[in-house]
Amino acid sequence: MGKATLIDLRAERGARGGSQPPRPPGDDEPPVLYAKRRQIYPKLAFGRVRSIKWLLLFATLGLYYLLPWIRWDRGLGAPDQAVLADFAAGRFYFFGLEIWPQEVYYITGLLILAAVGLFLVTALFGRVWCGYFCPQTVWTDLFLVVERFFEGDRNARMKLDKAPLSVNKAARKTAKHIVWLLVSFATGGVFILYWHDAPSLAQTFFTGQAPMTAYVFAGLLTLTTYTLAGTMREQVCTYMCPWPRIQGALVDKDTLAITYRYERGEPRAPHKKGDAWEGRGDCIDCQQCVVVCPMGIDIRDGAQLECIQCGLCIDACNSVMKKVGRPANLIAYDTDENVARRCNRKPVTPFRPLRPRTILYVGVFALTGSIMLFGLATRSDIDISVLKDRSVPFVKLVSGDIRNTYTLKVSNKQRNVRTLSLAVEGLTGARIEIIGEGDTSGAAHVTAEPDGVDRYRILVTAPAAAVASAKSTVRFVLSDTSGTSSVAAPFDGPET
Repeated sequence: MGKATLIDLRAERGARGGSQPPRPPGDDEPPVLYAKRRQIYPKLAFGRVRSIKWLLLFATLGLYYLLPWIRWDRGLGAPDQAVLADFAAGRFYFFGLEIWPQEVYYITGLLILAAVGLFLVTALFGRVWCGYFCPQTVWTDLFLVVERFFEGDRNARMKLDKAPLSVNKAARKTAKHIVWLLVSFATGGVFILYWHDAPSLAQTFFTGQAPMTAYVFAGLLTLTTYTLAGTMREQVCTYMCPWPRIQGALVDKDTLAITYRYERGEPRAPHKKGDAWEGRGDCIDCQQCVVVCPMGIDIRDGAQLECIQCGLCIDACNSVMKKVGRPANLIAYDTDENVARRCNRKPVTPFRPLRPRTILYVGVFALTGSIMLFGLATRSDIDISVLKDRSVPFVKLVSGDIRNTYTLKVSNKQRNVRTLSLAVEGLTGARIEIIGEGDTSGAAHVTAEPDGVDRYRILVTAPAAAVASAKSTVRFVLSDTSGTSSVAAPFDGPET
């Protein structure tokens, strides 16, 4: 089967039911600008892929729901929640790691790692994120479990929707939506536990004593989960999510993705027990790959924007192949390169994970991760920042000395009080005066409270001869037995 034949097959499949371009409007037919949503009733699939998806569903949802309740001892006076974004205190806690507001670049690094990691996985395995890990996919699967429990599988749900309103139908629909709302509320309720102490918030939430933001965000997450996973489903992936449009630039002919093997399946036709297989393909056109698809598409039509690569069509097709006595994996993970090779009767090539784009992604990921690890390994447990007083650039004293005023902020990341030595460098003979503590000859001591930020007003006085120009530089050095931190600041003087 040559390339021309493969193109003809794709055109024939489109004519039999694939997506068709809109016809140009005629005199008696106005253009269709909006297509009403077609309700999709995905059938429950059984097989290896479905088992993997169940495992990942329970693992990801279990992690999401249980993580806020895990405790982590950080010492007296510190929160003991393992994962906590404490906006009130200006901290982000992740087990033994504590991120301060001025260290937001670590969060940026994590976002870069997540993005590049997603690029790499997509280049290797297509939309595996969408099919197995995306919250929209996971919660939609959970909502479908609830839907099947109350309304049955595909045929039963279709029959129930077509049936006239009755007590039985109303009871089933009402119970389904109540459980959907409970699941949605649990989703929003757990989300806010990541921003407050979980046990405390759980006690105050239902008594009306929790912060107003907790109620607002719990309500928003409840509404969005119920709407997206319960009523919109595939529309989110098709129309709202940008990733289907982006991922097309990340895959290539060597990407391992779910593929219908044309050379083996065509020409397709119904099959009865005892029929010969000569002169036809293995596909019996049973539509089972279509009815299990949560997006309602036909994988046999080739790569499509709507396909989330969930793999349920593999299970459905394999079960049919087993029944008719044909080899498995008519639909399977494969590359476009090998599909074309089979159609042209050429030997297939092994999967190539090492390609220029994947090597680039690995390099960027490794570089970003290394920078972050180096930063964490060398990060100081004390930070210093200085703000120059701009209202009065400098003061010239009677003695001729030049004085500048600063606001000093000391961030102590340890859990104990620290007495730190403060010195200035860069100006010969400079003296420090901490307002309220007196003048010193170049050095002073400040106290840093545990896990907090202290502010001091500092006067730096230097002999006029030491100020070389109107814009000099002075360096503040803060140190104790645990380490040293320093920062440079401008020192203004008169024009020379």
